[in-house]
Amino acid sequence: MIKNAFISFQEKKEENRGSVEFQVLSFTNKIRRLTSHLELHRKDFLSQRGLRKILGKRQRLLAYLSKKNGVRYKELINQLNIRELKTR
Repeated sequence: MIKNAFISFQEKKEENRGSVEFQVLSFTNKIRRLTSHLELHRKDFLSQRGLRKILGKRQRLLAYLSKKNGVRYKELINQLNIRELKTR
């Protein structure tokens, strides 16, 4: 899974599961799992609520990271492939 790849990717920050990057990664994994679940079970309203809560948490963490360190934010966004790139 992506989680194992990310843990091995961060060799210098071993066992740092409290970092913003790791939290965003775990929320992204949960979001992808819940999204695939909701494709099969469209009327599972409790899972929809949980998905919205996790999306909000991830959004707040990403906003925090973009304010504190824009370079790490951009690297994380590109690595997880979460945002669409704007072309002008």
